[in-house]
Amino acid sequence: MTPNRTPHLLCTLAAAASLAGCSSVESLLAGDKLDYRSQSERTAPLEVPPDLTQLARDSRYQPVSGTVSASTLAASPQAAAAAAAVVAPSAVGDVQVLRAGNQRWLKTRLTPDQLWPQLRGFWQERGFAVLLDNAEAGVLETDWAENRAKIPMDGLRRALGWLLESFYSTSERDKFRTRVERVDGGTEVFISHRGMEEVLQGQAKDQTTWRPRASDPQLEAEMLARLMIRLGAKPEAARTAVTQATPAAARARLVGGQAGVVEVDEAFDRAWRRVGLALDRSGFTVEDRDRNAGIYFVRYVDPKTAGSEEPGFFSRLFGGDKAGATGTQRLRVTVKAAGDKTQVAVADGQGQPARADTAQRIAALLVDELK
Repeated sequence: MTPNRTPHLLCTLAAAASLAGCSSVESLLAGDKLDYRSQSERTAPLEVPPDLTQLARDSRYQPVSGTVSASTLAASPQAAAAAAAVVAPSAVGDVQVLRAGNQRWLKTRLTPDQLWPQLRGFWQERGFAVLLDNAEAGVLETDWAENRAKIPMDGLRRALGWLLESFYSTSERDKFRTRVERVDGGTEVFISHRGMEEVLQGQAKDQTTWRPRASDPQLEAEMLARLMIRLGAKPEAARTAVTQATPAAARARLVGGQAGVVEVDEAFDRAWRRVGLALDRSGFTVEDRDRNAGIYFVRYVDPKTAGSEEPGFFSRLFGGDKAGATGTQRLRVTVKAAGDKTQVAVADGQGQPARADTAQRIAALLVDELK
């Protein structure tokens, strides 16, 4: 290294340390432990086995782009009148938190059409790329992303992290699905999380593979709180409302003598919406649904076998082979009113009773989510 270049290098390092220091202090003061970066910003869109894939996008259902914040609307009455379809609530009272078991969701007086641009903008602001944007079906799904806030911040990383960004990565990936249901008096919003983790394998622990990890109800709750803030609630009020939401008295159980049948102590309307969230969290891809008939058309791969087939799961996760996973099953999950209760049953793709072992395993997953 020549002497005349040393001062320039030192200045560069000092500037880097200063910028990194400012950034870390700001993050610390904000108390923000979520810093998502979508994989699509650095690589091709993720390709995953059928149990985790996004549904095909249909250009007919692409909403008009653009979002309007509450502050912008408040500052410009003319803009509020022109963009009435995306008005955000002005107080936490306009957004209600509902809970049953470990499931939480929001209810707002906005219609789905009014709410949709807000939802899309919310995930984009969080650092996610939106892969599925189907307003007609009421489903919005993000790309896989990593939480960069989980990367350890040692001294060198703090000083040079922005220079070495591509060399640091976490062993976890997250994606979220937002499901919107129209109800009397407004809209209910459900957020479900799916996760993957990279683990060492082989006798020498010199190889890695990606495998599903359990959905995180606390992470879902945090995203619901942040969505409330996006819709106009104050941060303290939103987090208090989510954490202190009282679980509704809801029970679910297997029905004896009937393979793959679950009884839920709720009326059809509420049970239908909760079953949809349970499916999203349990490794299913909902390909279609018919509320009038009470049927979810789903695709399922047992998480125990996901990632075990060849070619390697890692290559498919990050844009490799699109071959389907072994053991993929198309099923129907039916939701039927039974007096003041609801029965949920598992059938095969043609609507006939599913194999007893398959039906029982899936019914057990649903009971665990609905109890």
